[in-house]
Amino acid sequence: MRITYIGHATLLIEIGGKKILTDPNFDPTLGRFLARVSEPGIAIDRLPKLDMILLTHAHADHLSFRSLADIESVPLYAPPAVARWIRRHGVTNAIELGPGESLTSGSLTVHVEAATHSGNRYVIDRWRKQANMYLVATNYESAFFAGDTALTDDTTRFVKRELRERQLDVALLPIGYAPKWKAESFSRGHLTSLDALTLFERLDARYLIPYHWGTFNHVTASAYDAIRELREHVKTHARGTDVRVLEPAESLHVASLPA
Repeated sequence: MRITYIGHATLLIEIGGKKILTDPNFDPTLGRFLARVSEPGIAIDRLPKLDMILLTHAHADHLSFRSLADIESVPLYAPPAVARWIRRHGVTNAIELGPGESLTSGSLTVHVEAATHSGNRYVIDRWRKQANMYLVATNYESAFFAGDTALTDDTTRFVKRELRERQLDVALLPIGYAPKWKAESFSRGHLTSLDALTLFERLDARYLIPYHWGTFNHVTASAYDAIRELREHVKTHARGTDVRVLEPAESLHVASLPA
């Protein structure tokens, strides 16, 4: 299995002979005015041939209509309400995949559960509040992609239930930096760097790869504040050597453990 960090929540996961792209966003700005501060690790026109896209929710940093239009049409799986919405906006390859469902492609299975995160922004768009998180696994390797979620026991139960007695190989977890005035509301639907380390321990994964940092200049993931905070926590963390911080374009190759 190989995982490449492209930027923000966009990662390329190569597992079971399949190539999966998560939450594609290659835009030069977020919301037209928040600058991108690091180039995508892989240019959108240099992506390999993809087998599927996994979309977690409808926030603009995870869902870019421009990026989706520039990617060769492949199956795009999204929460049901979000899939219906983006199909109405011309994304014809969107397929509904909701919590408790799964799909199989060759030796790979994609498991889905609801994230503790609200994908709507305004009162009038409550209908698209759905958010997914995904576990992708073969009989020999596995990766959990959280999208955006809060620190809850539901996440651990989901991963443990689907993997049964197997150890999770890689936890792909978002990290965010919240100033004191925003910390309480932020934690209701996101992971701080300390939350991510706590979830990493609960999941008992072999590796943690953080994302959601270093890409756009916005308050809860501004450039490098979140990763700086994570590195401070890692210094006193028992499993700090298992935290792999990937810069854009860097990859982690994860060898399968013997059966």
